[in-house]
Formats: sequence, structure tokens, C-alpha cells
Amino acid sequence: MASRCLVLLLLLLSPLVQVSAAGVSEEEEEEAARLPRPPAVSFREGYTQLFGDSNLALHGHGKRVRISLDERTGAGFASQDAYLHGFFSASIKLPADYAAGVVVAFYMSNGDVYEKTHDELDFEFLGNIKGREWRVQTNVYGNGSTSVGREERYGLWFDPTEDFHRYAILWSHDRIVFYIDETPIREVQRTKSLGVQFPSKPMSLYATIWDGSSWATSGGRYKVNYKYAPFIAEFSELMLNGCAIDTLTRAPTCTPDNAKIHNAMAMSGKQRSAMERYRMKYMTYGYCYDRLRYPTPLSECNIGSEAELFLPTGEARSMDRRRRVRRHRRGPADSAF
Repeated sequence: MASRCLVLLLLLLSPLVQVSAAGVSEEEEEEAARLPRPPAVSFREGYTQLFGDSNLALHGHGKRVRISLDERTGAGFASQDAYLHGFFSASIKLPADYAAGVVVAFYMSNGDVYEKTHDELDFEFLGNIKGREWRVQTNVYGNGSTSVGREERYGLWFDPTEDFHRYAILWSHDRIVFYIDETPIREVQRTKSLGVQFPSKPMSLYATIWDGSSWATSGGRYKVNYKYAPFIAEFSELMLNGCAIDTLTRAPTCTPDNAKIHNAMAMSGKQRSAMERYRMKYMTYGYCYDRLRYPTPLSECNIGSEAELFLPTGEARSMDRRRRVRRHRRGPADSAF
């Protein structure tokens, strides 16, 4: 009990502490790094509809939200508040069957407030033709750096249309981590070289579905086919666990201790190993390896021998990745726990 209290105390006191260095057991390290599960927020408690009128529907007393795309429109919603740092997640089930050109997005942004200097953290789910798997893309933009862009794309070890899977974004003062089903898939650490391009202004949480025919599937080769409409994405277990900003003063409403908790969520050794395995197996595009777009890699990119796995376009060389994804689709993920 005493050692467990020590772990929690260290997490609260310093955002830089690595609990594994404190001499605690592996079990205690994993417990300290486990993702939070705050109470889910109902739609009416925490969100507002952006567009789509009847293409947004509530179920389960507002705890589940369905948004759909048809020939008329897509749909979307956003959190009522903006947040400065925190942990944000949802369980999402994606449209089944033919979904080429369809984009489902779960992301944070402040583009409505900072038009030319906005920040953004994206999960974008890119549909595909029937029989081909969905892709997941993550983006990180800071201070309007959309002309730079830090996109990565990945395959999945499961079929995201058959059941709900949890997607989460941890945004702290010094790093950003994207998670799928408890497994971290990407970490962006704040460095001096990133400067103002590290997201640092309050952001709201968004979820949308829309027609991305011009680029989403094979660079726009396959378009949305509305014969298969409506394309329905369902969201549940919507969690907002961050420092909300006062709408008048723009000041955080949380206490310093609450802010430190998000900063102190250290990734355990087991989680980091799971992230490395995932990236090795399933990454299909990495901006750090895109030598056509960035002849000189961006400052945060540490290019090693793994660069040989990628073409000059940043795309993965191995065509087995898609076959490996299919073979693992019904198996368990490389879990971090």
C-alpha cells in the first residue's frame, strides 16, 4: 500500500517523473500508466450538434450518437466547452460494406477561434472499397502549421465495422499520445525545435462524417458510392477529462493538481513496447520518411535504419502489411496490458 501511495504522489508532483525508475513493481507501473475511465458524458451534458440535422440521432438516453452521410449531407457534433490539456476518448463503430471516400473524424481543434493560427489533433478514419480494410490517419498541427503537416497512416488489427473500439487522445503540456484500445500508437514529444508548432491553445472536441472522395481512398481513385448510403458511424462512451476554459475570461477552470495529473501520465515500458510493435507492423505512411515532401526531414524526426522500410513517398515498401492486417483482424491486438 505504501509503495502504491508513493507512485500516486510522484505522479501528482512532477510531470517528468518515470515511475519505473522509482523501484516499483511492473504491476504498479502499469497501474500508474493505465488510461483513465471517467464517467461518460451524455450528448446533452457535453456536446452540441454542428450540422446534419436529421443525420444525427441520439440513442440510449443520449449516451450513444449516430452520425450518417448520404447524398444530402454528412453530420457532426462538438463539445460545448474548450479544454486546455486532458484526456479525450470515444468508442467508435465505423460504417460497414463499401465505404470508399468516406471520412469519419474524431479530433480536437480551435479553428473556429484561431482561424490562421489554429491547433489540431486528429484521428481520421478513411473508408475503402468492399473487402479492403479501413485506414487510420493521425495528424498534429500547431499554430496554423497545416502547410507542414505531420501525418501518419496505419492499418488495423481488427475490423472496426464489426464492433466498438476505443480511440483516445492524451494531450499534456509536454507530449501528445494517440491510443487505440489501450495501446499507444503514436507519441509526439514537445521539443524546442517544435516551438509554437506544438499545440498549446484551448481546443474543443469534434466528431464528423463527410465525403472525402477527392483524396481519402487511394488518393481519390475510389469515390463515395451513394448506392450504399447511408453510411453510419456510431459513438459511445464519450469522455471529456480535461481543463475546461472559462468562455469569458479564457482562463482554465481546473486546479493545478488536476492539470499535473494529465502531464504526469508516464508511458510504461510495456506500453512503449506495444507501440513500437504496432508501428512496425501496421504503419503504412510516415511523414518523417516522405523525402519528396520533406527532402530535409523535419527537426523532430529521428531517421534510423527503419527508413529502408519506406519508399521516397513515405509509403511502406512492404505489400504484406495489408495481408498481415487481414490475418490478424480477428485476433487480439498487441495489448499494452
